[in-house]
Amino acid sequence: MSQVRQVGLLAAGCQPWNKDVCVANGDRFAYCATLAIYIYQLDHRYNEFKLHAIMSEHKKTITAISWCPHNPDLFASGSTDNLVIIWNVAEQKVIAKLDNTKGTPASLSWCWNADDTVAFASQRGPLFIWTISGPDSGVTVHKEAHSFLSDTCIFRWHTQKKGKVVFGHIDGSLSIFQPGNKSQKHVMRPESLEGTDEEDPVTALEWDPLSTDYLLVANLHRGIRLIDSESLCCITTFNFPSAVASVQCLAWVPSAPGMFITGDSQVGVLRVWNVSRATPVDNFKLKKTGFHCLHVLNSPPRKKFSIQSPTKNHYTSSTSEAVPPPTLTQNQAFSVPPGHAVCCFLDGGVGLYDMGAKKWDFLRDLGHVETIFDCKFKPDDPNLLATASFDGTIKVWDINTLTAVYTSPGNEGVVYSLSWAPGDLNCIAGATSRNGAFIWDIKKGKIVQRFNEHGKNGIFCIAWSHKDSKRIATCSGDGYCIIRTVDGKVLHKYKHPAAVFGCDWSQNNSSVRIWDYTKDACINILRGHTAPVRGLMWNTEIPYLLISGSWDYTIKVWDTREGTCLDTVYDHGADVYGLTCHPRRPFTMASCSRDSTVRLWSLTPLITPLQINILADRSWEEIIGNTDCAVEQGMPPLLCGKVSRDIKQEIEKLSGNPRVKKLRWFSECLSPPGGSDNLWDLVAVIKGQDDSLLPQNYCKGIMHLKHLITFRTSEAQKLTTVKMSKFGGGIGAPTKEERLKEAAEIHLRLGQIRRYCELMVELGEWDKALSVAPGVSVKYWKKLMQRRADQLIQEDKDDVIPYCIAIGDVKKLVHFFMSRGQLKEALLVAQAACEGNMQTFHVSTPKGSSYSDDNYKEDFNELLQEACRELAEWYFQDGRAVLAACCHLAVDNIELAMAYLIRGNELELAVCVGTVLGELAGPATHYALELLARKCMMIPTCFPSTGYRNLAVDLLLMTPDSELQLVKLCAFYPGCIEEINDLHEKCKLPTVEECMQLAETAHADGNIFETIKYYLLSQEPEKALPIGIDFIKEYISSSNWTLDTIYPVLDLLSYVRTEKLVLHTCTEARNELLILCGYVGALLAIRRQYQSIVPALYEYTSQLLKRRKVSVPIKIEQLSEELDAWRACTQSINRSSEESPYTPPSDSQRMVYATLLKRLKEPLRGIIGPDYVTGSNLPSHSDIHISCFTGLKIQGPVFFLEDGKSTISLNDALMWAKVNPFSPLGTGIRLNPF
Repeated sequence: MSQVRQVGLLAAGCQPWNKDVCVANGDRFAYCATLAIYIYQLDHRYNEFKLHAIMSEHKKTITAISWCPHNPDLFASGSTDNLVIIWNVAEQKVIAKLDNTKGTPASLSWCWNADDTVAFASQRGPLFIWTISGPDSGVTVHKEAHSFLSDTCIFRWHTQKKGKVVFGHIDGSLSIFQPGNKSQKHVMRPESLEGTDEEDPVTALEWDPLSTDYLLVANLHRGIRLIDSESLCCITTFNFPSAVASVQCLAWVPSAPGMFITGDSQVGVLRVWNVSRATPVDNFKLKKTGFHCLHVLNSPPRKKFSIQSPTKNHYTSSTSEAVPPPTLTQNQAFSVPPGHAVCCFLDGGVGLYDMGAKKWDFLRDLGHVETIFDCKFKPDDPNLLATASFDGTIKVWDINTLTAVYTSPGNEGVVYSLSWAPGDLNCIAGATSRNGAFIWDIKKGKIVQRFNEHGKNGIFCIAWSHKDSKRIATCSGDGYCIIRTVDGKVLHKYKHPAAVFGCDWSQNNSSVRIWDYTKDACINILRGHTAPVRGLMWNTEIPYLLISGSWDYTIKVWDTREGTCLDTVYDHGADVYGLTCHPRRPFTMASCSRDSTVRLWSLTPLITPLQINILADRSWEEIIGNTDCAVEQGMPPLLCGKVSRDIKQEIEKLSGNPRVKKLRWFSECLSPPGGSDNLWDLVAVIKGQDDSLLPQNYCKGIMHLKHLITFRTSEAQKLTTVKMSKFGGGIGAPTKEERLKEAAEIHLRLGQIRRYCELMVELGEWDKALSVAPGVSVKYWKKLMQRRADQLIQEDKDDVIPYCIAIGDVKKLVHFFMSRGQLKEALLVAQAACEGNMQTFHVSTPKGSSYSDDNYKEDFNELLQEACRELAEWYFQDGRAVLAACCHLAVDNIELAMAYLIRGNELELAVCVGTVLGELAGPATHYALELLARKCMMIPTCFPSTGYRNLAVDLLLMTPDSELQLVKLCAFYPGCIEEINDLHEKCKLPTVEECMQLAETAHADGNIFETIKYYLLSQEPEKALPIGIDFIKEYISSSNWTLDTIYPVLDLLSYVRTEKLVLHTCTEARNELLILCGYVGALLAIRRQYQSIVPALYEYTSQLLKRRKVSVPIKIEQLSEELDAWRACTQSINRSSEESPYTPPSDSQRMVYATLLKRLKEPLRGIIGPDYVTGSNLPSHSDIHISCFTGLKIQGPVFFLEDGKSTISLNDALMWAKVNPFSPLGTGIRLNPF
């Protein structure tokens, strides 16, 4: 298993260099950075788009991408090195490549009239057509589309007319080609350009989806035209509100015929148009920076829950005969359509904008679009990371939220290096390729100083002295290292190759040399990289740990004592440049790369034994040491840095029991960002800490719900503006509408208020109806409010919120928020209701008139718990188990909080938190300790060393009733007799010799469990196998056996020493044990809801039954029948999409499944559901391993089985090991992924 875990990813932004760099198809959209393509996919469960994959095969700038219109899994991309690639998104792999195209594929598009044909063109043509497969495969040249007089900006195939294609040129003209028609080259330039050499590039070009001939054209300076491609005439010229506005991109809205949207080039204004009007229908200013490209999703995200619609038509009143809805007014007819636009901006920002709701569903702002050369943590804040890029900017990121919080003004050429000012000065020094060096004041948002001593030479490194904040050193391509003051006074100027102070130089080769400067000699060469090494970083706490980043795309971790490589990380898709850690969080590392990403890593798996020493409350000598001692070969890891010494000093100052502080401080130091600080704040609240001691940023995370309403109330009071949404109101109403209005006025004058209200509802003028409805009765007003709320929910509009709150329908509002994935909003409303801030009157109460306020409070509390569970599950599925645990701690649900930490494999953190929380967390803490002890038992090369053996014992002794767990530990320990007896003594168990006598006595007395236990602890543990297996076989031969009767015996048997189990004499017993463990494991997996491994366990058991000679009362047909019954009866839970057909289970399948369930019993409360570790959702360049369970590519952490080749996901490995301790390969080797 990998020793370095990826725990965070800062994705790149969208490149601004080329046009067709944003595409969408169905439930996916994609955009290009310079070297990689980012694929986002809709998660139907939470109604949101998530980063699904990063495709990074191109080595040069990507020029265009195009999604296949016939197959949503395929898309094509081209790059400046004359390469075109066809990708399969579902399988995340390249399926075809075209090298050495004749000219750069500057524009590229899938052909609409053929399934497997892609066209591409260079600036002046020709248009090449590549047929990817079939008898006609190969590249052909379009007969007419070549030898253009002006460079091509963009081209588009017609979606209906076969072979029809249009090109847009830099000079503002169009070229149209259609089989059977005369070619039209360089026509339809804007009239004001005719007869001039002035250029006005075609920035956007789209065929009208409802017409065979109409075409929308946008020129950068002359706006938008609707053109008839047959008659070559301009039908409509669209006018902008401002003369300075210019169009960068446009897109038709498929859900609204005749409507299209445009993005401005100077400022991020999104405009909505209808072809029948020359001016925009609406304008939204989304960002300060201009648009780069736009794409409208064909299928907007669906709701998570279907909300039941009322039985009556919304527009039909009880007193009206008018069934159909009224004709829309002109304003309503041109209202913004419900649709989602993928927006890419010139600053690299990417977002998904909901045009109907007028809000961002997703916004990835300020991402770098080019190579990131350097990254550094802020000296006084381990949560702020600065990055320097080829795109000419420095950006500062909050690594907890993975968002950019500041960006430098830019336009600096290439920024090669950066250095933070010491302390809290909030300034960054940057080194550039052409503009010298500069100081950027983050708070002021501007450059406050420049240094030009190196002239026009590039500056490759800059270092701000942290001992003297007035000094900055730079080194340049001119061979000089210059030290100056911050006001620009040069203090020293050194000529290389003399010593260069404050700047790190790297040898341009693929080795890392380690020098002892006291001996002036190279003491070790670390070989393994296959390209030059750029990034080097010593760990600040473990003195022998060195990390290197190379142009071979890898990061390597070295133990410099022996020169061994401990781990290699393949996740980056291009050269690795910068590596950094913050001293206060020394085991969280950031890396940056030419693939435009910053990735965050946890190094804590490298020091697992040290973490467990802290949990087991070992002495300081086993946790903290000095450098001389720590660097001795064979020594276990010891902390030797400043942060660990500071923690020790602070703990030694405390009076009383410092255990709680010790666990918290070390946990915060060792844990990666992403919720651990938040978790400890919530633990402190639950333990009764005074609120005034909570940190300032507590309110930015998940707060305990007793603080939530107070904080949000004060937040609301600070807001000085309130945005009001307008309702209704139309001009130029149709005749029918006028008649209805006149009738309503008459009814009102006759005092028939109810009839007036109903007619106003039919007219869509709800405000007028609701304002006079109390004149009928309060009951009628509430009913009308409910009808309006139901309608708005159906329309998915935020306007429903005040209606639900006014009538106290909290449940409807909470479910409305949850259906849209707005889980934090649902939580806020539910908590407000629990605190009595919502009225609890209802129009009718189905539960009877005796429904009291206490009943309502109970309902609200159930709603609150439901909202919390949903939010926790959202975080968990996003690979953030710690924040999921925070959600449950926020409502004092300690058991579920602990369960999420364990399911996320955050075992050390679970033990720390559980120890502090005490009794309520007890069972889960003990389970986590047992899993950690298993981890110690199987640490490669360490167990059976005495230190790790004793560590496992210490962990188990922290649990009550630990005798049986200690028996398992001793049974499995593979040492000599003397070592085993020492271990027995420590565990207060009889000697090996005494155990043999006790086993024989128990056997004579007929005590099966004691017999097995003592045989396992004796010199001949294999004697336990036939006794235990015969007992289990006899038991499961009966029809009414239960899992809880046989599992304790089977679990104990599974701890037989591996070297005894794999003996040839034990072959039959071993095979039967593996089969029984496989079958029982499948049942346990069903009980724990480990859906992904249930089929694998049944298949594993079936294969063993087929291939091995055994005598067990389990038949292959029975296994197949049980698996089919499980699938049929749980398919509604396991269905992957809403479209999959549902076939109800047969009666026989129901009976089989019911029998299965009778054998199962409730597991440890809360710890059910699949495991999902941090980083499971993070796409990586190394996602190339295929799971031997599913045959699919593994995303996230991979676990290698004992043959060194077979792989499964770490999540599946964890779940498998919890229900079946033996490897899926059937070797009898125990699995230990913990």
